[in-house]
Amino acid sequence: MKISFDKPTHEALSRALAGYLKDEFGLQVGGMEAALLLDFISERIGPHYYNQALYDGQAHLRAKADALNDALYELERPAKL
Repeated sequence: MKISFDKPTHEALSRALAGYLKDEFGLQVGGMEAALLLDFISERIGPHYYNQALYDGQAHLRAKADALNDALYELERPAKL
């Protein structure tokens, strides 16, 4: 699955990337170059961030499920036979 953005978001991210390159490194890049760099980053680096977000979400859900399980366990009543 390819990571993609709608046109306004892609343009805004490209402008932000061009601004960052100018401010931090003194590099002047045009809109097309920034867009191509953004596409490269999205294709090569983006999946790593995406996967990490999934792993973080799984860990969060696992912690919530454990807490729910603990809460249910606390509701148990002693049973005598």
